Amino acid sequence: MQLTKEINKYIFRGYDIRGKYPSDLNEDVAYTIGRSYGTYIKRFNQTKCVVGHDNRYSYKELTDAVVKGITDSGMDVLYLDLVTTPMYYYAQIKLNLPAGVMVTASHNPKDENGFKFSFDERGNAKGEMIQEFLRFTLEQNFDSGNGKVENYDIRNEYIELFKKSLDFGERRIKVVLDPGNGTTTSILEDVYKNFPIDYEIICKESDPTFPNHHPDPCVEKNLDMLKQKVLETKADVGLGFDGDGDRLGVIDENGNYIATDKYMVIIIRDIINKVTNKKFLYDVKCSKIIEDEVKKLGGETICYRTGNSYTKAKVKEEDLPFGGELSGHVYFRDRWPGFDSGLYAGLRLLEILSKTTKTTSELLDGITPYYATEELKFASSDDIKASVVDKVITYCKAKNYQINTIDGVRATFPDGWALVRYSNTGPNITARFEATTVERLESLKKEFIDLINENNVK
Repeated sequence: MQLTKEINKYIFRGYDIRGKYPSDLNEDVAYTIGRSYGTYIKRFNQTKCVVGHDNRYSYKELTDAVVKGITDSGMDVLYLDLVTTPMYYYAQIKLNLPAGVMVTASHNPKDENGFKFSFDERGNAKGEMIQEFLRFTLEQNFDSGNGKVENYDIRNEYIELFKKSLDFGERRIKVVLDPGNGTTTSILEDVYKNFPIDYEIICKESDPTFPNHHPDPCVEKNLDMLKQKVLETKADVGLGFDGDGDRLGVIDENGNYIATDKYMVIIIRDIINKVTNKKFLYDVKCSKIIEDEVKKLGGETICYRTGNSYTKAKVKEEDLPFGGELSGHVYFRDRWPGFDSGLYAGLRLLEILSKTTKTTSELLDGITPYYATEELKFASSDDIKASVVDKVITYCKAKNYQINTIDGVRATFPDGWALVRYSNTGPNITARFEATTVERLESLKKEFIDLINENNVK
């Protein structure tokens, strides 16, 4: 492995570095990023960083290369080996080492990999922080040195954190668990066996080719196996986890998908009278049901931009007890250190069920009825996707629509809303629509999808 200037700048995205292996990310690129990272974090007075990896088939080549690059810059590495992203986050907190690199592509396709990374206490690098690091990397003014590698096993301490953060009731819940052959297969049972629940695990072999389904539990079609098993076993609930373990998907006892915004309503209903700060965060993709419910319960909301690097940081900055985003990242700060863990989010739902006679679906009784689409994706090259969204914003302004432009544009109407934004993790434009009637939903979809398609050309 060696330094290279052949680096695709588009792998430096809004929240992390992600690209195809080995065309975008290979050993030389990873080594160069490691050299850059090790040199760069010295400006933040760091002397050691944490490194972990998920179970993707390219983890060894890329992890070895990035660690070598970091140590060749003179920086020491605390190496966690195979961990979920939440385990990596907890190691940073537990060991007071805010700088770190997690080798993962989360829920991206199997031929991709990447790096989530942080420089200091601000948490995961994002936005301009990443672009500044890209500029520094391309300049290649790197330090040389002989940093050391120390191994560390965070597993037992992480399991103990769960035990301290949960308190189950008398009702014993039956649950089906689907780690999707991802990295949570390595820790799932060792966590869940500590609680008074009956569980069955599907897709439980670690397999980075993801043979059963794509490891994104917030795309409903990826949970078909989980739905079937919940109905077959008459389980109370089904829980699915993504490739690196920081996100959750939920299936109720009837085999119906519960989107994250509805899951958030269940959690907020449970904790709002147990916390002092009654303000909660959701991202621009989420349903208006969160705003409706929190207002009904006497609380406040913050509608914020998408991206777990942003939403997690904002929840911490505002000292909120809970927040989340539609993609499945949720952040508990009432009894948990604030980082996103799909396993913990699932257990919090099981804990609620253990203290009530209600079914999972009944926990959503009384919510405002809306009709909504899933998050829709439209392929758009990285060099034009931002301009497409800018043109949608210009259109909305010309129409005098009420808009929120914190992340793309969310146009709000008395009977619904439309969201158009560009993805920070891939060459896509994403959209979501919600309305009080099916007819209005279709009208909003046509108006804005036509607008996207008109402008989404080179």
